[in-house]
Amino acid sequence: MFDFDHVPNRRETDSLKWDVGANELPLWVADMDFPAAPAIQKALQDKLDQGIFGYTIVPDNWYEAIQGWWQRRHHVNFERDWISFCTGVVPALSSIVRRLTHPGEKVLIQTPVYNIFFNSIVNNGRVVEESPLEYADGAYSINWKDFEKKIANPRVSLFVLCNPHNPIGTIWDKETLARMGELCAKHHVVVVSDEIHCDITAPGTEYVPFVSASAVCANNSVTLIAPSKAFNIAGLQSSAVVVPDPAMRWQINRGLNNDEVAEGNVFACTAAEAAFTAGDEWLDEARTYLFENRVYATEFLEKQVPEVHAVEAQATYLLWIDCRAVTHDTKNLNAFLREKTGLVLSTGESYGAAGAGFLRMNLACTRETLQDALMRFARGIALACEQ
Repeated sequence: MFDFDHVPNRRETDSLKWDVGANELPLWVADMDFPAAPAIQKALQDKLDQGIFGYTIVPDNWYEAIQGWWQRRHHVNFERDWISFCTGVVPALSSIVRRLTHPGEKVLIQTPVYNIFFNSIVNNGRVVEESPLEYADGAYSINWKDFEKKIANPRVSLFVLCNPHNPIGTIWDKETLARMGELCAKHHVVVVSDEIHCDITAPGTEYVPFVSASAVCANNSVTLIAPSKAFNIAGLQSSAVVVPDPAMRWQINRGLNNDEVAEGNVFACTAAEAAFTAGDEWLDEARTYLFENRVYATEFLEKQVPEVHAVEAQATYLLWIDCRAVTHDTKNLNAFLREKTGLVLSTGESYGAAGAGFLRMNLACTRETLQDALMRFARGIALACEQ
Protein backbone atom coordinates (compact mmCIF):
# COMPACT_ATOMS: atom_id res chain seq x y z
CA MET A 1 0.00 0.00 0.00
CA PHE A 2 2.82 2.43 0.83
CA ASP A 3 5.69 3.09 -1.57
CA PHE A 4 9.13 2.85 0.03
CA ASP A 5 10.98 2.45 -3.26
CA HIS A 6 10.54 6.03 -4.46
CA VAL A 7 11.56 8.93 -2.24
CA PRO A 8 12.15 12.66 -2.72
CA ASN A 9 15.60 13.98 -3.53
CA ARG A 10 16.87 15.37 -0.21
CA ARG A 11 20.00 17.04 -1.53
CA GLU A 12 20.08 20.82 -1.06
CA THR A 13 17.11 20.71 1.33
CA ASP A 14 19.03 21.66 4.51
CA SER A 15 19.06 17.98 5.50
CA LEU A 16 21.73 17.14 8.06
CA LYS A 17 22.06 13.67 6.57
CA TRP A 18 22.29 14.75 2.94
CA ASP A 19 24.52 17.80 3.37
CA VAL A 20 27.35 15.97 1.60
CA GLY A 21 29.25 16.13 -1.67
CA ALA A 22 27.49 15.56 -4.99
CA ASN A 23 29.03 12.12 -5.44
CA GLU A 24 28.74 11.08 -1.81
CA LEU A 25 26.14 8.70 -0.39
CA PRO A 26 25.22 9.24 3.29
CA LEU A 27 24.14 6.23 5.32
CA TRP A 28 25.20 7.53 8.72
CA VAL A 29 22.82 9.51 10.96
CA ALA A 30 19.68 7.65 12.13
CA ASP A 31 17.28 9.38 9.77
CA MET A 32 15.00 7.61 7.25
CA ASP A 33 14.80 8.64 3.62
CA PHE A 34 11.09 7.80 3.59
CA PRO A 35 8.45 10.56 3.79
CA ALA A 36 6.41 10.57 6.98
CA ALA A 37 3.21 8.54 7.09
CA PRO A 38 0.35 10.12 5.13
CA ALA A 39 -1.69 10.47 8.34
CA ILE A 40 1.05 12.65 9.80
CA GLN A 41 1.36 14.73 6.66
CA LYS A 42 -2.40 15.33 6.60
CA ALA A 43 -2.52 16.34 10.27
CA LEU A 44 0.32 18.80 9.73
CA GLN A 45 -1.30 20.16 6.57
CA ASP A 46 -4.56 20.72 8.45
CA LYS A 47 -2.63 22.62 11.11
CA LEU A 48 -0.75 24.58 8.45
CA ASP A 49 -4.00 25.52 6.74
CA GLN A 50 -5.13 27.28 9.92
CA GLY A 51 -2.45 29.83 9.13
CA ILE A 52 -1.83 30.84 12.76
CA PHE A 53 1.18 29.53 14.63
CA GLY A 54 0.96 31.06 18.07
CA TYR A 55 1.66 29.61 21.49
CA THR A 56 0.27 26.12 21.90
CA ILE A 57 -0.68 23.80 24.74
CA VAL A 58 -0.11 20.07 25.14
CA PRO A 59 -3.63 18.77 24.37
CA ASP A 60 -5.45 15.87 26.00
CA ASN A 61 -5.28 13.98 22.71
CA TRP A 62 -1.48 13.86 22.90
CA TYR A 63 -1.54 12.05 26.25
CA GLU A 64 -4.30 9.71 25.09
CA ALA A 65 -2.41 8.88 21.88
CA ILE A 66 0.69 7.89 23.82
CA GLN A 67 -1.29 5.86 26.34
CA GLY A 68 -3.21 4.10 23.57
CA TRP A 69 -0.09 3.27 21.56
CA TRP A 70 1.79 1.75 24.47
CA GLN A 71 -1.26 -0.23 25.56
CA ARG A 72 -2.00 -1.44 22.03
CA ARG A 73 1.52 -2.03 20.75
CA HIS A 74 3.57 -2.73 23.87
CA HIS A 75 1.07 -4.01 26.47
CA VAL A 76 1.93 -1.53 29.19
CA ASN A 77 -0.27 1.05 30.88
CA PHE A 78 1.14 4.54 31.31
CA GLU A 79 -0.94 6.64 33.69
CA ARG A 80 -1.52 10.13 32.35
CA ASP A 81 0.19 11.75 35.34
CA TRP A 82 3.38 9.86 34.51
CA ILE A 83 3.78 11.57 31.12
CA SER A 84 5.39 14.94 30.41
CA PHE A 85 6.16 16.63 27.11
CA CYS A 86 9.72 17.48 26.14
CA THR A 87 11.28 18.90 22.99
CA GLY A 88 13.39 15.79 22.45
CA VAL A 89 14.96 12.74 24.05
CA VAL A 90 18.42 14.32 24.18
CA PRO A 91 17.23 17.58 25.80
CA ALA A 92 15.31 15.45 28.31
CA LEU A 93 18.36 13.32 29.06
CA SER A 94 20.59 16.33 29.58
CA SER A 95 18.02 17.95 31.84
CA ILE A 96 17.68 14.75 33.90
CA VAL A 97 21.46 14.44 34.23
CA ARG A 98 21.57 17.97 35.62
CA ARG A 99 18.61 17.44 37.95
CA LEU A 100 19.32 13.97 39.38
CA THR A 101 23.12 14.08 39.66
CA HIS A 102 25.76 16.46 40.96
CA PRO A 103 28.85 17.78 39.17
CA GLY A 104 31.67 15.26 39.35
CA GLU A 105 29.39 12.26 39.85
CA LYS A 106 29.45 9.37 37.41
CA VAL A 107 26.82 8.22 34.93
CA LEU A 108 27.02 4.61 33.78
CA ILE A 109 26.52 3.59 30.15
CA GLN A 110 26.94 0.28 28.32
CA THR A 111 29.28 0.69 25.37
CA PRO A 112 29.24 0.65 22.41
CA VAL A 113 26.26 2.97 22.72
CA TYR A 114 24.66 6.06 21.16
CA ASN A 115 27.40 8.66 21.01
CA ILE A 116 25.29 11.58 22.23
CA PHE A 117 25.03 9.92 25.65
CA PHE A 118 28.65 10.94 26.14
CA ASN A 119 27.80 14.56 25.31
CA SER A 120 24.86 14.71 27.73
CA ILE A 121 27.13 13.49 30.51
CA VAL A 122 30.41 15.29 29.85
CA ASN A 123 28.90 18.60 28.73
CA ASN A 124 27.06 18.82 32.04
CA GLY A 125 30.15 18.32 34.18
CA ARG A 126 29.56 14.67 35.01
CA VAL A 127 31.87 11.72 34.39
CA VAL A 128 31.26 8.83 31.99
CA GLU A 129 31.55 5.38 33.54
CA GLU A 130 31.59 2.66 30.87
CA SER A 131 30.54 -0.93 31.38
CA PRO A 132 31.46 -2.46 28.01
CA LEU A 133 29.17 -5.12 26.61
CA GLU A 134 30.75 -8.49 25.87
CA TYR A 135 30.96 -9.50 22.21
CA ALA A 136 31.49 -13.16 21.38
CA ASP A 137 30.38 -15.48 18.57
CA GLY A 138 28.74 -12.59 16.76
CA ALA A 139 26.46 -11.53 19.62
CA TYR A 140 26.47 -9.09 22.55
CA SER A 141 25.71 -9.76 26.21
CA ILE A 142 26.10 -7.99 29.54
CA ASN A 143 29.22 -8.49 31.63
CA TRP A 144 27.32 -8.80 34.91
CA LYS A 145 30.41 -8.83 37.09
CA ASP A 146 31.63 -5.58 35.60
CA PHE A 147 28.15 -4.05 35.58
CA GLU A 148 27.57 -4.62 39.29
CA LYS A 149 31.07 -3.48 40.18
CA LYS A 150 30.49 -0.21 38.32
CA ILE A 151 26.93 0.30 39.57
CA ALA A 152 28.10 -0.23 43.19
CA ASN A 153 30.55 2.65 42.95
CA PRO A 154 29.17 5.38 45.27
CA ARG A 155 30.06 8.01 42.66
CA VAL A 156 27.69 6.40 40.15
CA SER A 157 24.25 7.93 40.64
CA LEU A 158 22.59 7.38 37.26
CA PHE A 159 22.49 4.59 34.67
CA VAL A 160 21.46 5.42 31.09
CA LEU A 161 20.06 2.32 29.42
CA CYS A 162 19.54 2.02 25.66
CA ASN A 163 16.48 -0.21 25.10
CA PRO A 164 16.56 -1.43 22.34
CA HIS A 165 20.28 -0.86 22.11
CA ASN A 166 21.77 1.49 19.53
CA PRO A 167 24.01 0.70 17.61
CA ILE A 168 23.97 -3.10 18.11
CA GLY A 169 20.21 -3.60 17.65
CA THR A 170 19.72 -5.86 20.68
CA ILE A 171 16.33 -6.12 22.40
CA TRP A 172 16.92 -6.71 26.11
CA ASP A 173 14.60 -9.39 27.48
CA LYS A 174 12.45 -9.02 30.59
CA GLU A 175 14.78 -11.04 32.82
CA THR A 176 17.80 -8.98 31.83
CA LEU A 177 15.96 -5.70 32.40
CA ALA A 178 14.65 -6.88 35.78
CA ARG A 179 18.15 -7.91 36.87
CA MET A 180 19.59 -4.53 35.87
CA GLY A 181 16.74 -2.83 37.68
CA GLU A 182 17.29 -4.82 40.88
CA LEU A 183 21.01 -4.04 40.92
CA CYS A 184 20.41 -0.35 40.32
CA ALA A 185 17.79 -0.12 43.08
CA LYS A 186 20.08 -2.03 45.44
CA HIS A 187 22.82 0.55 44.93
CA HIS A 188 20.52 3.61 44.81
CA VAL A 189 21.16 4.34 41.13
CA VAL A 190 18.30 5.74 39.04
CA VAL A 191 17.72 4.23 35.59
CA VAL A 192 17.00 6.39 32.55
CA SER A 193 15.78 4.13 29.73
CA ASP A 194 16.08 5.60 26.25
CA GLU A 195 13.44 3.72 24.24
CA ILE A 196 13.40 5.88 21.11
CA HIS A 197 14.04 2.88 18.81
CA CYS A 198 11.37 0.68 20.44
CA ASP A 199 8.96 0.63 17.51
CA ILE A 200 11.52 -0.43 14.91
CA THR A 201 11.66 -4.14 15.59
CA ALA A 202 11.64 -7.13 13.29
CA PRO A 203 8.09 -8.02 12.22
CA GLY A 204 6.58 -10.32 14.82
CA THR A 205 9.11 -9.21 17.44
CA GLU A 206 8.35 -6.94 20.39
CA TYR A 207 10.56 -5.00 22.75
CA VAL A 208 10.06 -4.97 26.52
CA PRO A 209 9.46 -1.55 28.13
CA PHE A 210 11.75 -1.17 31.15
CA VAL A 211 8.84 -0.13 33.39
CA SER A 212 7.09 -3.43 32.64
CA ALA A 213 10.00 -5.64 33.76
CA SER A 214 9.14 -5.33 37.47
CA ALA A 215 7.68 -2.99 40.07
CA VAL A 216 11.24 -2.19 41.16
CA CYS A 217 12.10 -1.13 37.61
CA ALA A 218 9.00 1.06 37.33
CA ASN A 219 9.53 2.85 40.64
CA ASN A 220 13.21 3.63 40.06
CA SER A 221 13.21 4.75 36.46
CA VAL A 222 12.58 7.38 33.83
CA THR A 223 11.55 6.31 30.32
CA LEU A 224 12.24 8.50 27.30
CA ILE A 225 10.06 7.88 24.25
CA ALA A 226 9.37 9.64 20.95
CA PRO A 227 7.80 9.09 17.52
CA SER A 228 10.86 10.55 15.82
CA LYS A 229 12.77 7.41 14.78
CA ALA A 230 9.85 5.17 13.88
CA PHE A 231 8.01 7.85 11.91
CA ASN A 232 10.95 9.95 10.67
CA ILE A 233 9.86 13.21 12.29
CA ALA A 234 12.93 14.04 14.39
CA GLY A 235 12.95 17.60 13.07
CA LEU A 236 9.62 18.34 14.76
CA GLN A 237 11.17 18.10 18.25
CA SER A 238 8.64 15.98 20.11
CA SER A 239 9.17 13.43 22.89
CA ALA A 240 7.70 12.27 26.16
CA VAL A 241 9.21 11.64 29.59
CA VAL A 242 7.50 8.88 31.58
CA VAL A 243 8.11 8.79 35.36
CA PRO A 244 5.93 6.56 37.58
CA ASP A 245 7.40 7.72 40.92
CA PRO A 246 5.73 11.02 41.97
CA ALA A 247 8.68 12.46 43.91
CA MET A 248 11.12 11.78 41.09
CA ARG A 249 8.57 13.08 38.58
CA TRP A 250 8.29 16.38 40.44
CA GLN A 251 12.07 16.81 40.39
CA ILE A 252 12.30 16.01 36.67
CA ASN A 253 9.39 18.24 35.71
CA ARG A 254 11.02 21.11 37.58
CA GLY A 255 14.17 20.47 35.60
CA LEU A 256 12.40 20.33 32.25
CA ASN A 257 10.64 23.61 32.98
CA ASN A 258 13.74 25.32 34.35
CA ASP A 259 15.62 24.28 31.22
CA GLU A 260 12.77 25.56 29.00
CA VAL A 261 12.34 22.26 27.15
CA ALA A 262 8.77 21.52 28.26
CA GLU A 263 6.94 23.56 25.61
CA GLY A 264 6.55 22.34 22.06
CA ASN A 265 6.24 24.09 18.74
CA VAL A 266 2.83 24.26 17.14
CA PHE A 267 3.39 21.09 15.08
CA ALA A 268 5.08 18.82 17.65
CA CYS A 269 2.07 17.37 19.44
CA THR A 270 0.00 17.26 16.26
CA ALA A 271 2.52 15.02 14.52
CA ALA A 272 2.96 12.73 17.52
CA GLU A 273 -0.78 12.36 18.01
CA ALA A 274 -1.27 11.44 14.34
CA ALA A 275 1.60 8.94 14.47
CA PHE A 276 0.35 7.18 17.57
CA THR A 277 -3.33 7.10 16.57
CA ALA A 278 -3.19 6.47 12.81
CA GLY A 279 0.33 5.26 12.05
CA ASP A 280 0.04 1.51 12.72
CA GLU A 281 -0.37 0.31 9.16
CA TRP A 282 2.36 2.55 7.75
CA LEU A 283 4.79 1.51 10.47
CA ASP A 284 4.08 -2.18 10.00
CA GLU A 285 4.85 -1.91 6.28
CA ALA A 286 7.93 0.22 6.96
CA ARG A 287 9.27 -2.34 9.45
CA THR A 288 8.85 -5.11 6.90
CA TYR A 289 10.73 -3.10 4.28
CA LEU A 290 13.48 -2.18 6.71
CA PHE A 291 14.09 -5.74 7.80
CA GLU A 292 14.06 -6.92 4.21
CA ASN A 293 16.83 -4.37 3.74
CA ARG A 294 18.66 -5.90 6.70
CA VAL A 295 18.42 -9.39 5.23
CA TYR A 296 19.54 -8.13 1.84
CA ALA A 297 22.55 -6.29 3.29
CA THR A 298 23.56 -9.20 5.51
CA GLU A 299 23.43 -11.69 2.66
CA PHE A 300 25.33 -9.32 0.36
CA LEU A 301 28.14 -8.91 2.86
CA GLU A 302 28.34 -12.65 3.48
CA LYS A 303 28.77 -13.32 -0.23
CA GLN A 304 30.60 -10.26 -1.51
CA VAL A 305 32.59 -8.98 1.48
CA PRO A 306 33.48 -12.04 3.60
CA GLU A 307 36.16 -10.02 5.38
CA VAL A 308 33.44 -8.35 7.48
CA HIS A 309 30.49 -9.60 9.52
CA ALA A 310 27.05 -8.03 10.03
CA VAL A 311 25.96 -8.40 13.65
CA GLU A 312 22.52 -9.98 13.94
CA ALA A 313 19.92 -7.59 15.32
CA GLN A 314 16.24 -7.61 16.24
CA ALA A 315 15.68 -3.85 16.37
CA THR A 316 16.60 -0.50 14.80
CA TYR A 317 17.33 0.14 11.12
CA LEU A 318 21.06 0.28 11.84
CA LEU A 319 23.53 -2.36 10.67
CA TRP A 320 26.52 -2.87 12.98
CA ILE A 321 29.40 -4.24 10.92
CA ASP A 322 32.38 -6.05 12.42
CA CYS A 323 35.42 -4.97 10.37
CA ARG A 324 38.12 -6.17 12.77
CA ALA A 325 39.46 -8.72 10.29
CA VAL A 326 40.29 -5.72 8.09
CA THR A 327 41.30 -3.20 10.76
CA HIS A 328 40.56 -2.12 14.32
CA ASP A 329 40.94 1.51 13.25
CA THR A 330 37.54 2.11 11.68
CA LYS A 331 37.90 5.86 12.10
CA ASN A 332 40.52 5.80 9.37
CA LEU A 333 38.69 3.09 7.44
CA ASN A 334 35.55 5.23 7.39
CA ALA A 335 37.54 8.20 6.09
CA PHE A 336 39.12 5.94 3.46
CA LEU A 337 35.72 4.66 2.30
CA ARG A 338 34.45 8.21 1.97
CA GLU A 339 37.49 9.35 0.03
CA LYS A 340 37.61 6.38 -2.34
CA THR A 341 33.92 5.57 -2.82
CA GLY A 342 31.88 8.49 -1.46
CA LEU A 343 30.13 6.25 1.06
CA VAL A 344 29.53 8.00 4.40
CA LEU A 345 29.02 5.73 7.43
CA SER A 346 29.39 6.13 11.20
CA THR A 347 32.64 5.08 12.80
CA GLY A 348 32.51 2.60 15.65
CA GLU A 349 34.91 4.56 17.85
CA SER A 350 32.31 7.31 18.26
CA TYR A 351 30.24 4.86 20.34
CA GLY A 352 33.03 4.31 22.84
CA ALA A 353 36.25 2.33 22.85
CA ALA A 354 34.25 -0.90 22.62
CA GLY A 355 33.14 0.20 19.15
CA ALA A 356 36.65 0.11 17.69
CA GLY A 357 36.75 -2.13 14.65
CA PHE A 358 33.07 -1.61 13.76
CA LEU A 359 31.10 0.60 11.39
CA ARG A 360 27.41 1.56 11.52
CA MET A 361 25.31 1.67 8.36
CA ASN A 362 21.81 3.19 8.15
CA LEU A 363 19.47 0.82 6.29
CA ALA A 364 16.49 3.21 6.19
CA CYS A 365 16.68 3.94 2.49
CA THR A 366 15.36 2.56 -0.78
CA ARG A 367 16.59 -0.84 -1.92
CA GLU A 368 18.26 0.88 -4.89
CA THR A 369 20.16 3.23 -2.58
CA LEU A 370 21.18 0.31 -0.38
CA GLN A 371 22.45 -1.64 -3.38
CA ASP A 372 24.55 1.35 -4.42
CA ALA A 373 25.92 1.71 -0.89
CA LEU A 374 26.83 -1.95 -0.59
CA MET A 375 28.63 -1.94 -3.95
CA ARG A 376 30.62 1.09 -2.81
CA PHE A 377 31.36 -0.61 0.49
CA ALA A 378 32.58 -3.78 -1.22
CA ARG A 379 34.80 -1.77 -3.53
CA GLY A 380 36.21 0.24 -0.64
CA ILE A 381 36.97 -2.81 1.52
CA ALA A 382 38.70 -4.47 -1.43
CA LEU A 383 40.88 -1.38 -1.88
CA ALA A 384 41.62 -1.25 1.86
CA CYS A 385 42.68 -4.91 1.85
CA GLU A 386 45.08 -4.26 -1.02
CA GLN A 387 47.00 -1.68 0.98
